[in-house]
Amino acid sequence: MREVDRLVEVNNLCMYFPIVAGLLQRRVGWIRAVDNVSFWIRRGETFGLVGESGSGKTTLGRCLIRMYEPTSGEVYFDGQELSGLRGEALRLLRRRMQIIFQDPYASLDPRMTCGDIIGEPLRAHRVTRGRREYQELVAEALRMVELDPSMAQRYPHELSGGQRQRVGIARAIVLRPDFIVCDEPVSALDVSVQAQIMALLERLKEDMALTYFFISHDLAVVRSISDRVAVMYVGKIVEISESDELYDNPLHPYTRALLSAVPVPDPLIESQRKRTILTGDVASPIAPPSGCRFHPRCPEAENMCRQSEPELRQVNGAHWVACHHVVR
Repeated sequence: MREVDRLVEVNNLCMYFPIVAGLLQRRVGWIRAVDNVSFWIRRGETFGLVGESGSGKTTLGRCLIRMYEPTSGEVYFDGQELSGLRGEALRLLRRRMQIIFQDPYASLDPRMTCGDIIGEPLRAHRVTRGRREYQELVAEALRMVELDPSMAQRYPHELSGGQRQRVGIARAIVLRPDFIVCDEPVSALDVSVQAQIMALLERLKEDMALTYFFISHDLAVVRSISDRVAVMYVGKIVEISESDELYDNPLHPYTRALLSAVPVPDPLIESQRKRTILTGDVASPIAPPSGCRFHPRCPEAENMCRQSEPELRQVNGAHWVACHHVVR
């Protein structure tokens, strides 16, 4: 694949948060939220990211758009390395990158009208010439998310959860970005509303030629929208593959365990299906185990897994996995 096809490229990205203690607030350790992660996202695709709570998914997504300054590593957006950008250069690039937050109740300012919430990026980036153009762009964004423009005068508490999330989506698209981080955008919604929001995101992607980084712990949701999927465990990406290939032929033991926990509607298939029951606790990002981070819970772990950390390597086609037991 030519590099020109990559909108986002991540090389050896690390994001550590300091742990401080005592009256002098001295650093006593690090939380390794994202630890040496590398991947790329093609222009126009939806790249899904799955994993348990606390695995570092949200932190990774925020690093991609410089909401967090990474501890080390590189993030390239359309060929530009983000860590070296400051001031006006970073502000101009940020117009092309937006985020949809997980909780539609917490991510909208209750003291602002929906119109002001959606229009805030327009004001921050000074892209409108006068009040009339500003109102037209806000109304257009509302129509694009299938809300009546009159809702610009309402406050978030007057809306349902699905309507609030649509306002959050409108805020993300009002600047006509190229890349959107979708941080579990449907996890706080009812199932019927989830389907509507997913269909909306699919339509907006086609209409606006968007690229998504779609974060979720719901494997069914990720499969329905993603072109490629990465699996994350305690700050590490352990497997990346085309969506159908990952679900039909998972190679990493953690991926197989995740998929085995997803219920199947057919009771006959469900009764005959092999389940992988993981034992033990999830490793701590403060003091991760040596070697493979999954080895304390892995049913296939051997001495090599405890001593040596596996590299994420290409095993066939677009399938990458970090496991000593998987051969090329």
